[in-house]
Amino acid sequence: MNSLERILAAVRFEPTDRTPFMPQLFGHAASMAGVGLDAYVRDGRLMAECQLRQQERLGNDAVFAFSDLGVETEALGSRLRYYERQYPEVVAYALAPADAAAILSLPDPARDGRMPAVLRALGLLRRALGDSVLVAGGVAGPMTLASQLYGAETVLYLTADDRPRFEAVLDFAVAVAIRYGAAQIGAGAHLVTVLEPMASPAVVPPDFFRELLVPRLRRLMAGLREAGALATWLNIAGPTAPILPHYAELGADIATFDYYVEPAEACGRLPRTCLAGNLKSLDFLAPSSADLAAQARRLIAAFADRGGFILTAGCEIPPEAGDSYIAALAEVAARG
Repeated sequence: MNSLERILAAVRFEPTDRTPFMPQLFGHAASMAGVGLDAYVRDGRLMAECQLRQQERLGNDAVFAFSDLGVETEALGSRLRYYERQYPEVVAYALAPADAAAILSLPDPARDGRMPAVLRALGLLRRALGDSVLVAGGVAGPMTLASQLYGAETVLYLTADDRPRFEAVLDFAVAVAIRYGAAQIGAGAHLVTVLEPMASPAVVPPDFFRELLVPRLRRLMAGLREAGALATWLNIAGPTAPILPHYAELGADIATFDYYVEPAEACGRLPRTCLAGNLKSLDFLAPSSADLAAQARRLIAAFADRGGFILTAGCEIPPEAGDSYIAALAEVAARG
């Protein structure tokens, strides 16, 4: 059983030869190779080379052509500032507080911003790995992209004081994600993870998620599946227990759950959805990897009878995390 087969078997609740190990290693691949993030997030060939080198060393079951959550907003006109040791940040938003999303046009993934670099990375990864290792892309979810277009403060204001304009930017964000995600699948991605940190209950209430985001995330997941994704993956960090039951109805095949949610609770809320989690990302910066390895063993034991589990962290593993921590987890997964 190869890595791609292992992950897809877990998604289908079929037996696996060991626990799939799919750590969210984005910029970490650059750090591991001694490459600055400012170069990594703008150069598709470099991104692919770093991901391949990391996978060869650690044996993780997936590689990622994902740089940061600023790709879409930059392609739409926002200005970003780049750093060697941290991800880029938006310094000028594409939309002013008084603007409507209607002034924007959908981006061309083959031409605009850094989207072509990501597509290039995906093509190189797929050519190198074929169907042996899962090749994953990533898009910003609608709430997250809306926040990247206006700024989080303006978006939260719009949710309360200008609901029509807010819903319009959400709908535009869904269209962007479907177009960009479909281009990633066409370039070689087996699946595209939807990263939606701004939809966490730590940011917006569960009722808001149910009313405004579930219908749009359902549309997005359907669009990715129609484009050829082998599975759909919703990635929201934080205390997601109140919103987890909605993941199945919106069409997520893989659901990330963070350390805030115990495995038993996640299983109860999503009994037939593959769960990915729930190691604490900041623990990868702790003085020792021993606690992480113990956590991983407990997680594998908790899902031994159920199946439908992928070992990973509840969100991205920090770029500065030690390689030995991830290697220790890979060893635990190999034994499970």
